[in-house]
Amino acid sequence: MDTHIAPVELAKAYRLINHGPTVLVSASHDGVANVMAAAWACALDFAPPKVTVVLDKSTRTRALVEASGRFVLQVPTARQLRLTQAVGNTSMADDADKLRNCGVTLFQAGGGADPLVEGCAAWLVCRLVSEPHNQQAYDLFIGEVESAWADPRVFANGHWRFEEAGPEWRSLHHVAGGHYYAIGAPLSAHAEEDATSPPSSPA
Repeated sequence: MDTHIAPVELAKAYRLINHGPTVLVSASHDGVANVMAAAWACALDFAPPKVTVVLDKSTRTRALVEASGRFVLQVPTARQLRLTQAVGNTSMADDADKLRNCGVTLFQAGGGADPLVEGCAAWLVCRLVSEPHNQQAYDLFIGEVESAWADPRVFANGHWRFEEAGPEWRSLHHVAGGHYYAIGAPLSAHAEEDATSPPSSPA
């Protein structure tokens, strides 16, 4: 098990993916587990927290999600760039030993059986909210977040701390064709307002 993992309160779970990172999607059913990369994932609701993710019909992970009714979204880090690219471009249909060959280690957390990818910065364990029309027509899957976890070295007290962690902790943002950006430096709209606003008139 990944020893650097702490629970995230569900009211703050949306913050784990609100900055638009590429995610790893994992699922398992009947003794088979798989992991894929997905660039189209986002928060959907607060209470209960929900997320969406697009899963192509050709992927084995999607079949596992549909069969089990569960999936996990996780936020990989810059040091997992090659792993992320590998699981996103390797099919279990072509490589039965895909996870080992891509360098994936799985673990469970909180007494659950859901497969989590070791070494990520955050994990959201989800129950599938079945929407057959959306799934078939748009490949769009909705999950209700049942538990959330993060590595406290980069996410603590409900906030990302990318500026305090090393560059290897930056989240990945896929553009196309294996080209990614890492999350950049923090900017504060409030700080800019403080710096640019004229002093207030005395009462």
